[in-house]
Amino acid sequence: MTGAAPNTGWLKGCVVLDSKGFIKTGPDLSPDDLTAAGWPLTRAPYLLETSRRGIFAVGDIRSGNIKRVASAVGEGSIAVALVHQVLQQ
Repeated sequence: MTGAAPNTGWLKGCVVLDSKGFIKTGPDLSPDDLTAAGWPLTRAPYLLETSRRGIFAVGDIRSGNIKRVASAVGEGSIAVALVHQVLQQ
């Protein structure tokens, strides 16, 4: 069951994690999460963006992911497009 238990202890305090230790992204980040993390922008985080501007999470490590290789690949391709958006800003 690779990916069933996240190895994210080293990220605590860097990005917002859910109660199980998975990284919260995009719409899963509450206003309180963003305030506590010091979100610096007026826009909400993009779909796969973490509580740190320009840092994205995909695959098993992401809260709400369905834990399948195909979905991780798809999320990765979406993240590339989102990185391009961030770089254009």
